[in-house]
Amino acid sequence: MLADPRTTGLTRWSAATVFAYPFRIFFLSAASLAVLLVPAWLLMLLGGWQWPLALPAPAWHQHEMLFGFLQAAIAGFLLTAVSAWTGTQRLHALPLLALWLLWLVGRLLMLTGAALPPVIVLAVDLAFLPLVMLDFSWRVLRARQYRQLLVLAVLGGFWLMDLGFHLYPGGTSAHTALLLAMLLMLVIGGRITPAFSSNWLRLQGLDASPIRVIPALERALLASMLVVLAVELWPAGPALRASAALVAAGLVAMRLLLWRGWLVRAEPLLWILHLALAWIPVALLLLAGSAMGWVAPTAWVHAVGTGAVGALILGVMSRVALGHTGRPLQLPPGMTTAFVLVLIAGLVRVATATSLLPWRLGVSIAAGLWIAAYLIFLFRYWSVLSRPRLDGKPG
Repeated sequence: MLADPRTTGLTRWSAATVFAYPFRIFFLSAASLAVLLVPAWLLMLLGGWQWPLALPAPAWHQHEMLFGFLQAAIAGFLLTAVSAWTGTQRLHALPLLALWLLWLVGRLLMLTGAALPPVIVLAVDLAFLPLVMLDFSWRVLRARQYRQLLVLAVLGGFWLMDLGFHLYPGGTSAHTALLLAMLLMLVIGGRITPAFSSNWLRLQGLDASPIRVIPALERALLASMLVVLAVELWPAGPALRASAALVAAGLVAMRLLLWRGWLVRAEPLLWILHLALAWIPVALLLLAGSAMGWVAPTAWVHAVGTGAVGALILGVMSRVALGHTGRPLQLPPGMTTAFVLVLIAGLVRVATATSLLPWRLGVSIAAGLWIAAYLIFLFRYWSVLSRPRLDGKPG
């Protein structure tokens, strides 16, 4: 019989356990960076705090949220999931330690690299994601899971945007990277959210047939997002940009409705996935509005970054950490509150971007909610992620 997953005194934490599976160290790192980056940015923004950053402060903040925080979460999830998908040995021990140290050094250089030649900072920062892609690609090619190559293509585009960000910090790389993140969330979310929801309904003895996945809709949605990317990369007129975003928003919303998220409202580990992905059509509508000059151009950015990314990462990390440590899929106390806080943080940040709230007040409230949500995760999941599996299996 499994012990209570909330019991913290079963075994002591160890570095060997933390590096036993990619999700452990990278989830802890992503959550820690989420907690540290936002107050550091506020101190720079509101308190005049000076630091020898490798990029100007606004660009540093954008870069580290996208290519520091988000990449850590992506690495933790994908390097864990691909082992299960392909039946291959997990990345662990010294190779995982080396990969994580590369990520960590990249963050430290971005924080303190003002006096270093930019090429050194760029080289270290850009080395991380190709290694993740290499590990991912050999596994899926060996298993002949060619449909996973779409994920690899998105990661390649994300890496190019990181390069572009270093070369032209004020360019469009950050916005394009956000659109690629949105595409990746739609691909991965489309695989796990309806499947998890259907499985849960069956376990409850309920009918899962109302949850529908329509292949033609999936293809149309993917095509629409590629069009959105294309018109943003090669700037088109405002009407075309708005039209592309509206079509994509409609298709994403239709897909979400077919998943019937309200059927799993009793399970926080599931409704957080549905609500996080619901931020994407909202962001696309705001993108359409900004293309026409009706909405502030930062509104859709924060709908994606604070809303969709913040909530989906928190939800996925919470579920994966339980499932891959042999624990029942039961949230530790306080995590439902964390989910609510990160969702409200997204609402407040978007309301601030659209001038519904005073800027200084809105930014401070959103930051406080975000920090609190990820602090709760760290407090509740440190023992889960740093101690051995409860079922005695490796990893």
